[in-house]
Amino acid sequence: MKYSLRQLQIFVAVAQGGSVSGAAESLSLSQSATSAALAELERQFDCQLFDRAGKRLRLNELGRQLLPRAVELLDRAAEIENLLQGHEGFGPLNVGASLTIGNYLATLIIGGYMQHHPESRVRLHVSNTASIVEQVVHFELDLGLIEGECRDQDVEAEPWLEDELVVFASPGHPLAAREAVSVEELSREVWILREQGSGTRRTLDQAVRHLSRPLNVRLELEHTEAIKRAVESGLGIGCVSRLALRDAFRRGSLVPIATPELDLGRQFHFIWHRQKFVTAGMREFLQHSRRFTAGKRRSDELDLGEFL
Repeated sequence: MKYSLRQLQIFVAVAQGGSVSGAAESLSLSQSATSAALAELERQFDCQLFDRAGKRLRLNELGRQLLPRAVELLDRAAEIENLLQGHEGFGPLNVGASLTIGNYLATLIIGGYMQHHPESRVRLHVSNTASIVEQVVHFELDLGLIEGECRDQDVEAEPWLEDELVVFASPGHPLAAREAVSVEELSREVWILREQGSGTRRTLDQAVRHLSRPLNVRLELEHTEAIKRAVESGLGIGCVSRLALRDAFRRGSLVPIATPELDLGRQFHFIWHRQKFVTAGMREFLQHSRRFTAGKRRSDELDLGEFL
């Protein structure tokens, strides 16, 4: 063959990073060697894989067609290499998790997975749902664990576990003692919420989409714990997963607000790129995650203490 796996590896790294310098750093190569390998690949086939805009490289149509095939070939080559070297593990795995899953479930799942497969290496990236989906689309992550739905046509989504958001407040808040609170009453409150792009915010926005006026959002924060602290301080009311609030509800530092008019249910999903080769490691990680939550319908039914 006219091309090498190394050339494809460099092509994928450049495609994902958008620059030769970034690809060189990620592969521990010199910038000149990386640039030369990419140029040689294009020269051998008298083609261009990128549109050049200064130092930035953007995949053209041919490059976009090549990327999923190159990623699949590299994944298969890595499996062959592990087999020939006699490794019992499944090789490296890049997993992304949205914040609720990443902070409360993913590390426990990964810990159990690596106990069963000690030679395996897992890298976890925690970000909001929109970011995880984007990284899966660009083949930067093997698997994503997200909150809510993903409608991207390039992404395969598999339902995993149900979850429920809860509106909550500090114990001294005027709504704390109410048996039920209407949507219109909620619209008059000050809110501390997750940022746009998060699965949590998307679920709440969908639930209140028929309000005559938007919610009065005082703060947008990227971390659930920060939202809980802000609400405890009396800065407003919040809305996050019941899973993240169980301990605070038990202590009484926060209290749930009954909102019968709001549908705050959602689904956790596994996601991966439709054109990505599903490696043995990916299959085993998915199976391990399903076993972790077996017999539970909702996230807050999990007894996380038994996994610690």
